[in-house]
Amino acid sequence: MTSAVNSGVWIRRYRPAPEAAVRLLCLPHAGGSASYYHPMAQALAPSVDVLAAQYPGRQDRYAEPPPESIRELVERITEAVTGDDDRPLAVFGHSMGAVVAYEVALRLEAADRAPVRLFVSGRRAPSTDRDGRELHKASDADLLKAVRLLNGTDGQVFEDEELVRLVLPALRGDYKALETYEPRPGDRLTCPVTVLTGDEDPVTPVADARAWTGHTDGPSELCVFPGGHFYLNDRPQDVVDVVRRHLGL
Repeated sequence: MTSAVNSGVWIRRYRPAPEAAVRLLCLPHAGGSASYYHPMAQALAPSVDVLAAQYPGRQDRYAEPPPESIRELVERITEAVTGDDDRPLAVFGHSMGAVVAYEVALRLEAADRAPVRLFVSGRRAPSTDRDGRELHKASDADLLKAVRLLNGTDGQVFEDEELVRLVLPALRGDYKALETYEPRPGDRLTCPVTVLTGDEDPVTPVADARAWTGHTDGPSELCVFPGGHFYLNDRPQDVVDVVRRHLGL
């Protein structure tokens, strides 16, 4: 049987590690793609088999419509990683990816396939998410301005009109999925949770990141790094070290 992972539709494996004892599913931020996790795959191989999710509407999936909702993404991604590979799975998500990762973890637990650990990065806990913004309804200029403030994208991209036209549909679709997401009251995890965040993140106060620890009955830890929303771009080795430590490597 060929697993959904190997079909290459939803999952990218930049450094396949079939002999690794554990897999790590990585979920990108809004507007992001699987290739964002290429460096992590390189750094963790061959000890960890890194699976990076590729959302529709970008890169090689550009022709597909962006996701309609977080739960649509969760359903398809969960199917992709629960094929014929029974190795333990950890889940890592940054920003919007943290919400997707959380919901994937809940779905896996409901199927008696709980992840060995959930890593949530650069995102407020669902219990504190009172932003109320509707950037997916904003003008192109206002949406791009908000994204630029996060300093996660090379500024030159925003100067290239052709590139902007390419990324806007996926970016707007991702923000719509994120901003219309509503957690289910009473949902709780049992798996361990590690929270990572930057101490100067303009959209994720440390206190709101810390609140993730209240979403599991398992052990939890908060790791705060110097930096903003994309602190992990400047501290990749620190992030990899946290992942390694919590996966027992």
